Amino acid sequence: MTSPAQHDDDAFASYRASFTEARGFLNFASYGPPSRAVRERVAHLMELAGDGGPRIGGTLYGEDLRARESFARLSGYPVENVGLTGSTSLGLFQVAFGLTGGSVLVSAGEFPANTYPWLRTSAAGRARVELTGGPGTRMTPDVVARALTADTVAVSVSAVDFRTGYRADLAGIRAVIGPDRLLVVDGIQAFGVADLDWTPADVLVAGAQKWVRAGWGVAALALSPQGMERIEPLLTGWTGVTESGRYDGAEHPPLPGARRFSVSNLSPYATGAFAEALALIETVGVRAIEGAVAAHAQALMGQLDAVGVPVLSPQDPSDAAGIVVAGIPGRAAEAHAALAAADVTATLHGEDRIRFSVHATTRSEVSGEAAAVLAPFV
Repeated sequence: MTSPAQHDDDAFASYRASFTEARGFLNFASYGPPSRAVRERVAHLMELAGDGGPRIGGTLYGEDLRARESFARLSGYPVENVGLTGSTSLGLFQVAFGLTGGSVLVSAGEFPANTYPWLRTSAAGRARVELTGGPGTRMTPDVVARALTADTVAVSVSAVDFRTGYRADLAGIRAVIGPDRLLVVDGIQAFGVADLDWTPADVLVAGAQKWVRAGWGVAALALSPQGMERIEPLLTGWTGVTESGRYDGAEHPPLPGARRFSVSNLSPYATGAFAEALALIETVGVRAIEGAVAAHAQALMGQLDAVGVPVLSPQDPSDAAGIVVAGIPGRAAEAHAALAAADVTATLHGEDRIRFSVHATTRSEVSGEAAAVLAPFV
């Protein structure tokens, strides 16, 4: 009889075997190479489309529901409160333009996908944006609490900061903003690899192309009951309304639940890839993936420290996810080129920083190789 531990080991081995990225790939915060299972699913759906049979539409567009159901299980939101949109950026625009007044608190150091929606809705005279801090600001509960005003109706944060790898305390932020303000969370740098309680968020937006490893073209948009009630489906389209197949020239009421934020039919290849990638995560669970990611991140930080390369990202696993930032004062571009020459893929951040990002499938020996490349530059 197979023991539970053996079953878990076998499942994780199967999970790892589905991925084939280059051994020196340390850039999952930019893009996560899809698994063999995802690629095979997309190829299968393309074959069905190529056949042009009379009933394939139901199969192709049924991938939407598969993705929504899997995302609901992984996030903790009811499936009716989970919708799909084209990207994290588009989802944040839909949320931003759905707020009619008050101000929204956002860090000025956020990735631009989480600032431009608020800048644009502010310019349009809807909710106003209030920027706080700057690059590297950690949006801790204390920082958020100090920046709140009586006019603040929502706070928008990244679950994991793209620049530093800092993992936000979502429950703590929820506590300081109170029950009447909305908490909007950009989850793209954490979903699928950080075992977080997502339900403190009134809005969770997470695209498929990074840590979920499903490629581009789709994101999930999950909302709490309060989020559903207070965010208008202003930027929505014909697929977000009732009786969308009745072309009578009239404006139809929004669909119930989060599907009201649909703009148009999404690519079934994108939604199918998302569904398959999420299903693969479910085979082992986010906690197991998070544990492997944390081990690789700790190993990389240890190797960098051993050769004297400063680590600028959080080193306490409870404050971090899979991002490890190396400080290379004044020589980061040279060091980044040296990494590329050694077939190590990472992201150059300005003149002084290189961002690595590891996954459960990262090869353990690559940490030492990357550190050895960087050693001469400090």
